Order: sequence, then structure tokens, then C-alpha cells
Amino acid sequence: MEVETLLAWAKSLTWHGLHPVGALRRKVYHKGMARGKKAMQAGERRLERHPELPKWDILIRPAAVL
Repeated sequence: MEVETLLAWAKSLTWHGLHPVGALRRKVYHKGMARGKKAMQAGERRLERHPELPKWDILIRPAAVL
């Protein structure tokens, strides 16, 4: 499947009437690279875990767009 086709298909999906935002990133991450502590904490603040299913049910809040 072509990348453009896959992105178009993903963008056509809806959840509660909302369409996802998608983009292809071509950056290559090297094996063994890790995010810094501040970057990890910033990402963790966007996660909202379900109280009864903390490992499996996670809502990821979008990053603020400036």
C-alpha cells in the first residue's frame, strides 16, 4: 500500500464526528536513542489513564498549537 493512500484512508476515519490529523515523518531514529527527562514528563502530562484500566486505556490529549 502506498504511503499517500494509507494517510488518506487514516484521515477519512472519524471518531465522535472528529477526523484525525496525520502526517508522515521521514526522520530516522537511531536504535538506543532516548528522550530526556523533561521531554518524557511533557509527554506524560498529556496522558489520561482510565482508573480501572490504567495500563490499557489511555487518552492522549493533543499538544497545544501556538
